[in-house]
Amino acid sequence: MVSRGFYWTLWMLSCFGQYLGEVLQFSQPANGAVGGSVVFAPDNPPSTSIFTIQWHFETTVILTALSDSTAIFPAYRDRVSFDINTLALELRNLRLDDSGTYRLTVIPSAGDLLTGETSLQVFENITNVRLIGPEESLIEGETSAYITSEGTGSITSVQWMKDNSPLSPSNSIIFSSDYRSVSISPVQRSDSGEYKCTYRNPVSSETAKLSLIITYGPEDVYIKGEDVVNLGVHMSLSCSANSEPSASFSWKFNGADTGVTTDTFTIDQTDFTHSGDYECTARNSVTKRSVSQKHTLLVKEIITFCLIQPEV
Repeated sequence: MVSRGFYWTLWMLSCFGQYLGEVLQFSQPANGAVGGSVVFAPDNPPSTSIFTIQWHFETTVILTALSDSTAIFPAYRDRVSFDINTLALELRNLRLDDSGTYRLTVIPSAGDLLTGETSLQVFENITNVRLIGPEESLIEGETSAYITSEGTGSITSVQWMKDNSPLSPSNSIIFSSDYRSVSISPVQRSDSGEYKCTYRNPVSSETAKLSLIITYGPEDVYIKGEDVVNLGVHMSLSCSANSEPSASFSWKFNGADTGVTTDTFTIDQTDFTHSGDYECTARNSVTKRSVSQKHTLLVKEIITFCLIQPEV
């Protein structure tokens, strides 16, 4: 049976504890996750014997303890544990509405009342983070990319990365006011790469990834091969182009289609009819662009000199 003195102490702490000086120190405010737990403990518990202890959340009493008994109030009965030696309070099954100020009041057996405050911020764990990007092809200099992020939980910060480096705003890269989406307009080939968006709070984080491929070209079409070759030799011309995706190729000879659709035009054995203009056309199936380059080939006959010496 709880004594009348216990209730008197409880009344005194409830009425006057909030006006006492703060001399009990707590290292830093606490953060917790919904469903998790947190422990509040003063850094400098009194070294003298203690008569009465009380923990408050805002204006609500959590518990009152004497040297030989502890009364936990009904709202916290299944959620708290108390260590009389360290004055530590453990709060379990955290809820968002547990966020606020927690106050410890101590009446020593001798000396002044001691109080201290700390705070708790409860966050929902971050889950289901994803990035939603453009479904259509992105063409350099013509189209724009809009990437938006989604996720659940208590989100306190958002960070964007591209190829593992911070993604910073620029004339073409614009973030929304809440930093949860980014617009790139117009896209350039340098915008190709892996984008990451990370949602964070003090107790959790989650990252989503998305890759962008910017199409461009073809450009810088180049034909590699000899300009002059001998009659009757094997030779080839190779065509290259800078393009994303890779370009397809076709060849013309003196303006007529050859039917060759690879990057290499091969002549097994040259003759004089192979002299002329070879034209390689590179095409990009996404950008719908094509670029051509010409190469002039001359087939020459090997001239053999015969030295005739006069008879002596």
